[in-house]
This record gives sequence, structure tokens and C-alpha cells, in this order.
Amino acid sequence: MKPPILPPAPGSARLCGVDEAGRGPLAGSVFAAAVVLDPARPIEGLADSKQLTEAARERLAPAIRAQAAAWAIASASVEEIDRINILRATLLAMARAVESLGVPPDEVWVDGLHAPRVAFPCHTIVDGDRLVAAISAASILAKTARDAQMRALDARYPGYGFAEHKGYSTPEHLAALKRQGPCDIHRRSFEPVRALLQGDLPF
Repeated sequence: MKPPILPPAPGSARLCGVDEAGRGPLAGSVFAAAVVLDPARPIEGLADSKQLTEAARERLAPAIRAQAAAWAIASASVEEIDRINILRATLLAMARAVESLGVPPDEVWVDGLHAPRVAFPCHTIVDGDRLVAAISAASILAKTARDAQMRALDARYPGYGFAEHKGYSTPEHLAALKRQGPCDIHRRSFEPVRALLQGDLPF
């Protein structure tokens, strides 16, 4: 696994990395995090959250919160996802995270192809969560925060297995959907939830 290699842009004393978690699942909010790392307090082991084990993510998240110069986590609700679509809801969560930072960043670097509307210079970087340390840190915070929410919701909505699959369309989740029907945290705008509500059985 290669470590993040891209340095901050010249002159960017406060580079803010931004990433999301939860665009693909059939249930739950979409989360985003913004992180400004402190060069004087480096964090070993940062990488794309998808390349890390759950144990590694849970170990790194407290270190990021303790050692970063600034960090923030935000989300967009299931209702917002269904109303404005998942892309816009993701960008909304990203903007909320950046706006919640305790210090204003000089520059914002976002993983992927789409940038949120923020009051700072903003750039998108494909594979940024693998290449930029601050984005790697943001991906870890967003992922661990969303996983924590899904574990909590598992107790509130038993029988779906949210603690295990985190809302993704696994065979176990689809079987539970067919057996129990959608619950309050399912995204009505997502297939196959929408088809199921319309009386179709696509699985």
C-alpha cells in the first residue's frame, strides 16, 4: 500500500482535505469530513479508508481528531438524499463539514470529480483519498462516523443487519428488505427500495 504522496499546493499553509462516506448504500445518511493536518504532528498509517481494516480505521480516527490542526464531520439526511439526489446531498455534507472547521482553510482539496460550493479555493482530485494525506484522514473520519451511526441504527431497526453491512446492498440486506419491507432510514429514491415500494420485486 503506497502512502499519500502529494504535498500541499505551494503557499497553502492550511490545506483542507475533504471526503465522503456512504454514497452507495440503500440506507442511512451520507457523511463527509474535512481535515486540516498539523505538519508538526504527523499521523502514521494514513491511507484511503477503503484500503484499511475496520480496526485500523477505528485506531486512526482518534489520532486524527487529537493531532489534526482542525477537523469537522457533517452529514446529509436520508430525507435530503431523496429530495435533492445523492450527489447534491453529498456535496451539501461536504460543504457543511468545511464550514464547520474551527479555522478557515487556505485551500480545499476534495476526493473525486465534484466540488462543493465553499468560500475557499477548491480543487478536485481523482484518487485523492489515496494520494493526499489530508483527504485520507477525512475519508477515515467520514467512514468511522457513518459506521457508528449505522451500528446505532441497528438497535433501533432490528432485523436488517445494519451493524454488519452498513446499509449496502448485500444479499443479506436485500433478503431483509424483501422480508420486512423498507424502514424509515431506507433511501426511497434508490433502486431496489423504490421498486419494492411500487410493488415490484426486483430481487
